[in-house]
Amino acid sequence: MAAEETKTETAQVKPKEEKQTNCLNCNKPIKKLKRYYRNGKFYCNKKCWRAFVKKQKEEAKQ
Repeated sequence: MAAEETKTETAQVKPKEEKQTNCLNCNKPIKKLKRYYRNGKFYCNKKCWRAFVKKQKEEAKQ
């Protein structure tokens, strides 16, 4: 009985990985045909990716 209880507890603990649906910079919905992928994340275009990187660098300086 105890072994069965621990198996069910470990199965419930694993969180589901969520699919990214919005751009990290401008929060626009990302469409399948028009998306920009860098470093494991999706952006709506290259301009938003550059702006996001620039914003992260400025926050790191402060």
